[in-house]
Amino acid sequence: MVFGQIVIGPPGSGKTTYCNGMSQFLRLIGRKVAVINLDPANDNLPYECAINIEGLIKLSDVMVEHSLGPNGGLVYCMDYLEKNIDWLESKLKPLLKDHYFLFDFPGQVELFFLHENAKKVIMKLIKNLNLRLTAVHLVDAHLCSDPGKYVSALLLSLSTMLHLELPHVNVLSKIDLIESYGKLAYNLDFYTDVQDLSYLQYHLDKDPRSSNYRKLTKELCEVVENFSLVSFTTLDIQDKVSVGNLVKLIDKTNGYIFSGIDATAVEFSKIAVGPVDWDYYRYPFFTYVITYSLGAYGHVWYTQTQKHLSERFRGARPTMSL
Repeated sequence: MVFGQIVIGPPGSGKTTYCNGMSQFLRLIGRKVAVINLDPANDNLPYECAINIEGLIKLSDVMVEHSLGPNGGLVYCMDYLEKNIDWLESKLKPLLKDHYFLFDFPGQVELFFLHENAKKVIMKLIKNLNLRLTAVHLVDAHLCSDPGKYVSALLLSLSTMLHLELPHVNVLSKIDLIESYGKLAYNLDFYTDVQDLSYLQYHLDKDPRSSNYRKLTKELCEVVENFSLVSFTTLDIQDKVSVGNLVKLIDKTNGYIFSGIDATAVEFSKIAVGPVDWDYYRYPFFTYVITYSLGAYGHVWYTQTQKHLSERFRGARPTMSL
């Protein structure tokens, strides 16, 4: 089985920066990473991509040849990619054996809601190549400073989850910059846990710009709460602890942690994102299996092994430079 991430989110949410930082992090912990750029409008890549959609089609050529704007050109490119999915599959097949995939998708919302092409591309890859993918939906954390924009982000996240039908992780990106946008109305947990949204109504009522949309906003909040699906995790892409916690969450959603003993969280100890707790992280029930299967001797062996791993990796703390 091959694992990876579908990186999506509105324009400016930090998808390309995320792919750059995440690929560096994953390489530091010992994974072979292949970044696949499927955004034909992204012509200034900070990372080395294994596959680039520009090898198949270029947005600039499409806009000139068909007299389309940027958004129309992107729709055309996704449609062309979906019809020529064999090209992408042939590029991916040599990498299937030992690579972890990061797919950098365009951010235009219409590609995922008004048109089915992007979703069809993802579903064909999953079916034909037996991929295990998690959708990582990035939302700029500065939206939390405006209740109206935050509600919009919630609705977009919910719609994306329902439309893609994939294991899904919503991420508040650029969390290190959130204080520069002003003081939040509530603590950060309110926004990540998506707690009682009725509290937002008070702040919306104070904004004269939203007076005409109070009832609509209230109804939208109720829709989000009724589904009870949306929550966020925070990310500072330059903080290895933050990135490591996100990787652990993604590994749980796509099943990477169950793929084999060689894929355990021992790799995380190499960058000191926490104590060496590979057994609890991967198989929380493992200690009980050892104890009941082998008795007291098995428990002693298990304890000594854990201690040995802790001592072995305690000094291994390479720095992540982004």
